[in-house]
Amino acid sequence: MHRNRCQRLADRRGPPVRFRRSAGMQPLPLPLRGGSIEALAPLLNLADENDFVLVVAWLLGALRAGGPYPVLAIAGEQGSAKTVLSKLLRAVIDPSVAPVRAPPRDERELFIAASNGHILAFDNLSGLPPWLSDTLCRLTSGGAFSTRRLFSDQDEILFAAARPIILNGIEDVITRPDLADRAIVLRLTPIAEGQRRAEHALWREFELARPHILGALLDAAAHGLRMLPQVCLKRLPRMADFALWATACESAFSPAGAFEAAYSNNRRDAIENIVDADPAAALVREMMADRAQWTGSASDLLQVGANRSGWPKNPRALAGRLRRAQTFLRTLGIEIVFGREGRFGTRTIRITAIGENQMHDTVSTVSRVSDNEHGAGLAILGSDWNRRFKCRRC
Repeated sequence: MHRNRCQRLADRRGPPVRFRRSAGMQPLPLPLRGGSIEALAPLLNLADENDFVLVVAWLLGALRAGGPYPVLAIAGEQGSAKTVLSKLLRAVIDPSVAPVRAPPRDERELFIAASNGHILAFDNLSGLPPWLSDTLCRLTSGGAFSTRRLFSDQDEILFAAARPIILNGIEDVITRPDLADRAIVLRLTPIAEGQRRAEHALWREFELARPHILGALLDAAAHGLRMLPQVCLKRLPRMADFALWATACESAFSPAGAFEAAYSNNRRDAIENIVDADPAAALVREMMADRAQWTGSASDLLQVGANRSGWPKNPRALAGRLRRAQTFLRTLGIEIVFGREGRFGTRTIRITAIGENQMHDTVSTVSRVSDNEHGAGLAILGSDWNRRFKCRRC
């Protein structure tokens, strides 16, 4: 009688276990000790050790609950194994029957996908529409979408999620500064025919190494949990929680400071590409190359670049483009201030060269621990890393 009463109470309160298995979810292997994250490197077609450090940091970031999660954007020409890289990285911690998918058609479809998997991997993109770029920004740190519940006029259903995201395409699909500031960008090189491998052989090697890779990754995460209270960054960059976590974990898989250098350089490259791709930002950078200051209205600036391809059609659109590029241009040493001057409060734009910021903003005070302290998460970077990596890449 007592047992039946307790069961009825449990039924009313809901099940005590908070696990849910979606239709496409596949099991993870039992993690094994004694492995190394380095076992993952020969399976990935990455350019150098800096990219590998960023990939491991991204995987460790994806293990955190609630984010924020940086977007992993992979670009490369045909034959550079973009899709294989996306599938492998998802298989490490979130294996799925459909590891990569086409981009969603609307916001509702995106959040339904997020509610049925931990990692979202979108394959072979040729670009991102503005609505998708903005929604992905929300999804990296936690966003929600509401819609009318079926067969109801008043009730709504809410989808809320924060998810790690992988994007791949031939071109740099991220063109808006707000998403680029949340991204890690990898550029893959084509694989020579003499180095190409059959995909089934690659997956067979991955399956053999996967329990040890997962074990080493979890060792690095455990190391990060121990070290996180001791982490102190000189300045907090964008995605500060991710930077703190990656810095706490890094001495389990790389020399101290390797993540800082790789992340700073990667963000720097992303900024350069975004500024070059935006006609308005590129013009401002050209203008300020040989002057200290420029002041005028949006209409004045509109006339300066009137003959440029992709140039805004009106002053309001130009001002909007400059507002989006403000943060990145400031990093490159150009400050843009919007204000009003004169008796009638005429709107003005003041552009000033303030000196280039080298982005050394994540100097860590975490000391490196010995290999014996972090078990399977061994340091991977040695003088022969590049040789061993390139000769075995997929």
